[in-house]
Amino acid sequence: MPHSYRYLTCDAISGNVLAWDLPLTGVSYGPELSGPGALQATLEPHLAHVLPSMVDPGNTLIFAERDSKLMWGGLIWRAEPEGGKYPIEAAGFGSYLARRHDVHGNLNKRGPYTYGDPCKLIRDVWAYCQEQADGDLGVVVDGTTSKAKIGIPAEPYASTWWETRTLADLVADAVAADGGPEWTEQVDWVDGKPQRRFRIGWPRLGTRRMDVSFTSGVNVASLEPVTYDGDTYAQVVVALGSGEGRARLRAIDAVRDGRLRLEEVMDLPAVKGQDQLAAKARTERIARQIRGDISQVDIIDHPAARFGSFQVGDDVRVQVHDEWTDYEGWARVTGWSLTPAQGDQQERMTVSLARADSFIYGG
Repeated sequence: MPHSYRYLTCDAISGNVLAWDLPLTGVSYGPELSGPGALQATLEPHLAHVLPSMVDPGNTLIFAERDSKLMWGGLIWRAEPEGGKYPIEAAGFGSYLARRHDVHGNLNKRGPYTYGDPCKLIRDVWAYCQEQADGDLGVVVDGTTSKAKIGIPAEPYASTWWETRTLADLVADAVAADGGPEWTEQVDWVDGKPQRRFRIGWPRLGTRRMDVSFTSGVNVASLEPVTYDGDTYAQVVVALGSGEGRARLRAIDAVRDGRLRLEEVMDLPAVKGQDQLAAKARTERIARQIRGDISQVDIIDHPAARFGSFQVGDDVRVQVHDEWTDYEGWARVTGWSLTPAQGDQQERMTVSLARADSFIYGG
């Protein structure tokens, strides 16, 4: 049974609907882990004359609906003709933070932070962003809390107006904190209006799914080859932190695993804590010991993994058996992009993956 798709646009300031069913082709869209995700599409050429009333880059929200369920939403950033086509590019609401700055410093007295919760920093960023005139996207931020910390008495975490850092930079710092949170975006119909939600997960987003799987010959249409790359492998990681010469912080994380010793050096001059440096070395060592990795699969809508039944951050069982390899393991969903059926092309979802055992969560 074919699925119904609809794309609607709204004015970013008023929220008024500009188009209830924008005629788009060549559509693909989806979210990502700790990123805004993206949408790409093409407007029907014969409707380009009505573009300003439906699509105004930098001032228009766009939402993608599948079978009456909102699947993705974001801001249109680009819409201009290329030959006989009129491509449209959009990114999730988090992309707006890359176009906003802390013009007051310390988020208008919300900072600086000493042993602050990175989740609170993210909420403060959005609160500051949306309290400014003409800056409210109506994004609702989760109230998640964590045990991670940002800023120390000797060096509180501060944001100064003269550094001209973007608000997106501050969110990235929160995520990068040792044991910090993760985020993604979600949209839903609430009282007939599209709700924009900034989801924060700690110690992680998603969960291990026993009811979802990606399996060749079942719901996997195509996939990137399983890679075994010796250039990226290492069981010894040397992390170098702040300081100079003999005074420079150093942490070494190493194991013996019966393989030829391979080393990797990390240059992290901004890291000033020995414990934080050691944690980063361990995380990197674990990730570099992973052998056999599938970065992407194309799946069809199937009872093994219905579209919309799993989310960014979930661990999913992946089983691949072909002429090159027999691979089976847990992979984490780090993003997905849905492409509706068009012509002879059936509906498909491209899922970005990473080995689940390459992640270390706070807690």
